[in-house]
Amino acid sequence: MRTSFPRGFRHAAVALAVSCLAATASCSSGDGASATPSSSSSGAAPTSEAAAGTYLALGDSVPFGFRGGVTADFPHAEKFVGYPELVGEKLGMDVVNASCPGETTGSFLDATAQSNGCENSPQTGFGYRNAYPLHVPYAAKDQSQLDFAEQTLSQTDDVQLVTLQIGANDGFLCQQTTADRCSSPAEVQELSATVQANIDRILKTVREHYDGQIVVVTYYALDYSDQMGAATQVLDSGIAQVAQANGAEVADAYEAFKPAATAAGGSSIEAGLVLPNDVHPTEQGQQLLADAVLEAVG
Repeated sequence: MRTSFPRGFRHAAVALAVSCLAATASCSSGDGASATPSSSSSGAAPTSEAAAGTYLALGDSVPFGFRGGVTADFPHAEKFVGYPELVGEKLGMDVVNASCPGETTGSFLDATAQSNGCENSPQTGFGYRNAYPLHVPYAAKDQSQLDFAEQTLSQTDDVQLVTLQIGANDGFLCQQTTADRCSSPAEVQELSATVQANIDRILKTVREHYDGQIVVVTYYALDYSDQMGAATQVLDSGIAQVAQANGAEVADAYEAFKPAATAAGGSSIEAGLVLPNDVHPTEQGQQLLADAVLEAVG
């Protein structure tokens, strides 16, 4: 696995880069595969007496429910439904989905840091969050997702669940900003160490405000039949180790997609779990992610 990781990681980074924001025309979801919102996100404390508490979802474009190419929907955040809304509906929780397409572990911590399309982009400077609404409003342009999480956990006394999915955009950013497209073992090791260190800092900060259940969601592979699968497992393994060290459960997205993808020759796209010409999950894929989270919640 070690010898195949550098080249495989290049493919995994592309496949799992949860952005496509700097050039949205290059990522198309084909027929749009629009989902019907099942649980609306809110930046406020729950208002329904029947709610079983609040669920805070953090991360990148996968939990956001992003679909590339459907630019007409970008001004309407409610048209993007990710697994947090599905989990919230199942558990009867009010969902606060603070995720941002293109977020890296660095920009999650500091909104002025380099992202892959959330606050800014490496080539164009475009930031999705500055042009289009997220599921929840942030207090200020420079408020980081971590600060939003701290604020929500401090002001909302019935948070029962926090999920985090972050790290894939770090790999894609490394591809775009290194001469060899992040292919050397040293760069890959440095990238992995950075992702793990940042996720560790995120989880430790969340723990300062919250002692309840946290579920960290790993990543799926676009193709399980080539080196991408092995590379994705390496990324996921590091993320899982940090999650467990911070008392978090792990929702294994890699294993969630693997059976159907393997039956389709290894392709998550052919299995109907990832949108054509895109890297983001279909409704079916989002449901599998929701199922993985629910299994981790227990």
